[in-house]
Amino acid sequence: MNNTTTFIIIVTCVFLLGSSIGYGQSDTLSKENQIKAAVSPAPDAMKEGAKVLGYDGSGNLTTLREGSNQLICIADNPQQDNFHVACYHKDLDPFMRRGRELKAKGLSREKVDSIRYREIEEGEIALPQKPMALYSLTGSKNGFDYKTGMVKNVSSLYVIYIPYATEESTGLPKKPASKGAPWIMEPGTPWAHIMVMTGKNAYK
Repeated sequence: MNNTTTFIIIVTCVFLLGSSIGYGQSDTLSKENQIKAAVSPAPDAMKEGAKVLGYDGSGNLTTLREGSNQLICIADNPQQDNFHVACYHKDLDPFMRRGRELKAKGLSREKVDSIRYREIEEGEIALPQKPMALYSLTGSKNGFDYKTGMVKNVSSLYVIYIPYATEESTGLPKKPASKGAPWIMEPGTPWAHIMVMTGKNAYK
């Protein structure tokens, strides 16, 4: 799998973050295992206090653990073919939650973005004008060892949302200048964000 393919998969996973898909009870991981995997992308000092969302026996996204810090983490969806978990700043939740709601209706990414843009501009979605972080890990389905809590063969993606940021305001290009270099995506939009992606096996 080349870097371009990996990048597309990761960005798609971030867009689909937390979408609910039905699956059988036998596929449901324990609450403890879901939490262990969900917080794996987060900085060590923030893992214990993060709020965690995961899946119940009907495939619905539900709260597995309340949080005491600024992060919300979402567990891996057993119905998806790959492993993907992510943690984001709690002030991004109205934006993320609305995206999941719209995606669950079968709307395209373009339509979801169009609706969220309008709702942000009209004040229906609160998106604070400050930097907000997202951490994610994406890899093969066996990329996480639930016994040891270790990850392997995963790609890390670090994102900093800076609403309405541009190339000019950040000094960042729209494409990475070199492998591992940061770049800006969706500049000028409410969800403009800085991206930093590492290769597989780069995660500790």
